[in-house]
Amino acid sequence: MAGTTERGIRRGILRGIALYAALIAAAWCALFPILWALSGSLKKEAEVSEPVLIPAHPQWSNYSDVFTLMPFWRMLANTVLYAGAVTAGQVFFCSLAGYAFARLQFTGRDTLFVLYLATLMVPLTVTVIPQFMLMRAFGWMDTPWAMIVPGLFGSAFGTYLMRQFFRTLPKDLEEAAALDGCSPWQIYWRILLPNAKPAATVLAVLTWVNVWNDFLWPLVMVQRKDIGTLTLGLVWMQGQYVSDWPVLMAAAMLVLLPLILVYVIAQRAFLRGIATTGLGGR
Repeated sequence: MAGTTERGIRRGILRGIALYAALIAAAWCALFPILWALSGSLKKEAEVSEPVLIPAHPQWSNYSDVFTLMPFWRMLANTVLYAGAVTAGQVFFCSLAGYAFARLQFTGRDTLFVLYLATLMVPLTVTVIPQFMLMRAFGWMDTPWAMIVPGLFGSAFGTYLMRQFFRTLPKDLEEAAALDGCSPWQIYWRILLPNAKPAATVLAVLTWVNVWNDFLWPLVMVQRKDIGTLTLGLVWMQGQYVSDWPVLMAAAMLVLLPLILVYVIAQRAFLRGIATTGLGGR
């Protein structure tokens, strides 16, 4: 009996060691490219390919060169504007549609939701040309409207996320509000949406990161540097200063820094939202 217990404890310890080793390996694979870019941003041009993670003489001037070679602050303001507008629109319209699909009863609701969800199977590249033609027909080419409007009115994933969360909320909240004379809009705005902050936070963070990192759509829509995004700025720098890799890596680290700050600020709410958004498919 004692031998069986010891073997069980030993297997548990070995299982724990294997699990932590796998997690450390996965974390290292994810973090190493960032650490290598950070290291390269502090090296000289001749040292950038050397397998040394910590340079002997850090070149902090690479970061100041970024602001000389590209209009960083202007592109940062543009990217914040686009990401903020699209994130606000996604949270509002996705939560509104999620509320309708989760709580309101109307003919063809479930069929419409399945069809809407099926659009997740359509690759982004398939919709680029139709959206490009629409933007050109509206006269929005090379304007901020082309960067904001197409992503403003929600998405299938965001609607699914909010619907799943709304379905986890007790119906007693809705019924009590209806007895007090609240309309469906008031129930959504005053009762359910304030209780959906975890899901809204997850959607906001994911949308912000997606817009911040987007490259294909700005590349198609934007030619002017005064309305360009940070991702376009990196590409334009690479085209003009292709040999100055340390400066490019420094620019990449500056582009990454706001995303890290957003995650640090919203970390607790984001993790709580992931745990409570009902992604189990209920």
